[in-house]
Amino acid sequence: MQELRIDHERQERCGFPEVVFAQGKTVAQIVAATTEIYAHSGRVLVTRATPEDFEAVRAQLPEARYHEQARIIAAPAGVAEPAQPAGLIVVAAAGTADIPVAEEAAVTAEAHGACVQRLYDIGIAGVHRALEHVDELRAARVIIAVAGMEGALPSLIAGLVSVPVIAVPTSVGYGAHLQGLAPLLTMLNSCAGGIGVVNIDNGYGAAELACRINDPSWA
Repeated sequence: MQELRIDHERQERCGFPEVVFAQGKTVAQIVAATTEIYAHSGRVLVTRATPEDFEAVRAQLPEARYHEQARIIAAPAGVAEPAQPAGLIVVAAAGTADIPVAEEAAVTAEAHGACVQRLYDIGIAGVHRALEHVDELRAARVIIAVAGMEGALPSLIAGLVSVPVIAVPTSVGYGAHLQGLAPLLTMLNSCAGGIGVVNIDNGYGAAELACRINDPSWA
């Protein structure tokens, strides 16, 4: 196996250790990276992990937990305590099929010590469901809005709040949805102000950005 080159300065630079992206790696590579990061930093996240990956990691780190919907392995298992009081991150998902990406964002943010509120299945096909949560949306310091299909949820939310909205397109949708390209373009072309867009299915990236907006001193 090729020698690992872990970026151990990531924690000092960014506030959290290097995160292991499991997809495309062998189980042996995942275990080696995870155990080295944990030994150096006392915490680690593995994204896009399978149950098989988790069983191999848990054999070395019994304290690890698998968040099945998020496809994340986290050690230690609990939610990190924030270093100081910060704002609220709301993670909103349009449909049930978008929840895995939303959970990737929520679990990542919680592992970073953020206070997270989940608002799921509030897509615009039943717009009253989103409007029922206006007060909760407006209480957030930053919102992660996750949507597939046509990807309109971030625009709706951004039109209701004054805080930044991070839009996450998902690969959930029918044929002309083009595996997430349609909602990505919708979000990039939104006429609502205050929206930033991350890549398709990138709940992890949305959470990293949200944590920096939520509390710039967290790092």
